[in-house]
Amino acid sequence: VRVLRCGAVMVFLLIVIAAAEDKRPQISDEALERALNDKRYLQRQLKCALGEANCDPVGRRLKTLAPLVLRGSCPQCTPDEMRQIQRTLSHIQRNYPKEWSKIVKQYTGA
Repeated sequence: VRVLRCGAVMVFLLIVIAAAEDKRPQISDEALERALNDKRYLQRQLKCALGEANCDPVGRRLKTLAPLVLRGSCPQCTPDEMRQIQRTLSHIQRNYPKEWSKIVKQYTGA
C-alpha cells in the first residue's frame, strides 16, 4: 500500500513540476500507471485542487504550481517528464472531465 501511495504522490508531483527543484527522481512508466489507477487518491487530490477538501503536501504543491503547468510552463522538464505529464493530464481529462473542466477554469481563468 505504501508503494502505491508513493507512486500516487509522484504522479501529482509530475503534474506540478517546476523550476523549484533541480534534482527530481525519475518515475517509471509502471509507477505512473499504478498511480493513475488509484482512483481514491486521484479524487482526493482533485478535490484538494478545487478547494473542496483539505490538502496534503502534494495537494498544496499542486494548487501552487497548477497555473504554470496548465499554461505549459515547465522550463526544466525533461522530455520524459513532459511525456509523463501529458499522459497524466490526458488521463484526468478522459476519466475526470467534470473535475478537469473546473480545474482549468479555476487555474487559468478561462
